[in-house]
Amino acid sequence: MKAALNSLGANMRQEYFGDAAPILTESIFSDVAVDGTTDKSTSAQDLITRITPDAELNNTDFNKIGWYWLEEYRGVRYANTIITYIDNVKYTSEAERNSILGSAYFYRAYHYYRLVNQFGDVPFPLVDIVAPKDDYYSTKRDVILQKIKEDLLFAQTWVLDNVNKGEVTKGAVSHLLTKVNLALGNFDDAIASASNIINGTQYALMKTRFGSTAADASKNVIWDLHRMDNKALSSNKEALLLVIDRDNLASGFTAFGSQVMRNCVPAWHFANVKTPSGATAITDAVTAEFPLTRWYGRGIGRYRGTPYSTKYIWTDNTDFRHAPGMWMNMTDLVYNNPALKNSSNAADKALYGKPLQEYNSSNVAARFTNGALDTIRHWFGWPHYKVFINSTNLIANDPYWTPPRGTNTDWYVFRIAETYLLRAEAYYWKGDLASAMADINQVRSRANAQLLTNSAAITIGTILDERARELYWEEPRKTELTRIAYIFAKTGKTAYNGKTYNLASFSENNFFYDRIIEKNDFYRNQVPTVMGVNYKIAPYHVLWPIPASAQRFNANGRINQNKGYSGYENNVEALDKY
Repeated sequence: MKAALNSLGANMRQEYFGDAAPILTESIFSDVAVDGTTDKSTSAQDLITRITPDAELNNTDFNKIGWYWLEEYRGVRYANTIITYIDNVKYTSEAERNSILGSAYFYRAYHYYRLVNQFGDVPFPLVDIVAPKDDYYSTKRDVILQKIKEDLLFAQTWVLDNVNKGEVTKGAVSHLLTKVNLALGNFDDAIASASNIINGTQYALMKTRFGSTAADASKNVIWDLHRMDNKALSSNKEALLLVIDRDNLASGFTAFGSQVMRNCVPAWHFANVKTPSGATAITDAVTAEFPLTRWYGRGIGRYRGTPYSTKYIWTDNTDFRHAPGMWMNMTDLVYNNPALKNSSNAADKALYGKPLQEYNSSNVAARFTNGALDTIRHWFGWPHYKVFINSTNLIANDPYWTPPRGTNTDWYVFRIAETYLLRAEAYYWKGDLASAMADINQVRSRANAQLLTNSAAITIGTILDERARELYWEEPRKTELTRIAYIFAKTGKTAYNGKTYNLASFSENNFFYDRIIEKNDFYRNQVPTVMGVNYKIAPYHVLWPIPASAQRFNANGRINQNKGYSGYENNVEALDKY
């Protein structure tokens, strides 16, 4: 049973690791990012064209929607195996049995929470499959949420906190329960489940220096929090749930490391980045005099942060998360091409070792080789403190890839910082804006950001902004935006944009789409890439398409398709019980 739980943890880990990690797909269906791989036309950029039930939905060069469908149901089956056969084993006590059962309930609830906020109504198997099955029907989203809430309440009673790192904790159960309570509109319950964590003694925001980097006076506690060797320390009270990734684990999932630097750092090393005269500006050689690739990582810009997430939300210069040395801008890099050092062009020679110059109308500092600008992929800022995977002395040393892409590292799934923001959200829905502001300020205070002082100005946008600052490459942004869109539609509460929403027109008119169009410049302006693809998104992308293959093999049932996609016209009434 414990080995099966470990398999569930390994399965969860995949979301954050590898080239074009699945969490990228969650991010690009949101306000914080777009797919920045502009050298191909297959990427999920024109979502209206690319995202269909019959499209390629599980490919590094396309998107990972299909990965979520496959792996989340794989996780459901692993959990159901434990749940179904829980009493085929002898235990030392009822508590041991129930802690294992509660952990399995947690994993099943985790995957169903994601599924209902990615795909809406979905099949809802609750027992192990012992024979081929082709007669699934979709179950209503709220029915699924209510059942997993019941399971999480059981788990909250029996799962323990003092367990091995990477195992399910009571804190993780309460955190997920808070999300489920929010999704159901049970805001008082959400406050209570979040308060179980916040008011307890097991977890706390890390506010003082700790770990292997504590003595580095050039950094701060945010840097410590996200170091690869600090995340699983017993002294780190912030982690509610981790996935463990070490180079000595016998697991194929760890074979090529996280690759988070490859995914998230801009493609600064391409020859497309030029000096004002047009000479190649940068090299990614690990032996360079200024080894940028070992100082910051060698990226290809798959995750292209939007101006909203890289510029607009950073409104004060005291915030540790955007401080020099923590946050990187392209102008923090230097011209390191050795050819510049001995260039016959005096201006280019003088640039060697100096900071990059930002593009303007008279200075082509970042341009595509055919003369067209490509600042989408090559020129944007990123949170160095979050994505940099180092070995020693602040140097990236990747045993699998040269130049380094980002090697093995543990990763946060849930942190108490998000718990504060979830409770703030519950207070917001209840209209208790003073309490919402107080919880947001807990997170801002730890980051040394200026505190909010006007509670009347708190909106869901305030909370989403703070989530974007705090939870880069951690939160499933699309899942959370869709959950919030459902709450607006269910409650009829007026959003800060002055609009109200309802479930009847959810796929045509929703907060998810309006938020993205408001904040994501790429989708709003349908920005073209150098391949001639325009960034586009539609309201019905609030829910992803059910992969057509899942429907075809389900010959004697009906898995409903979401509105906006081909096949919706064949839907039947979703099940209202399990």
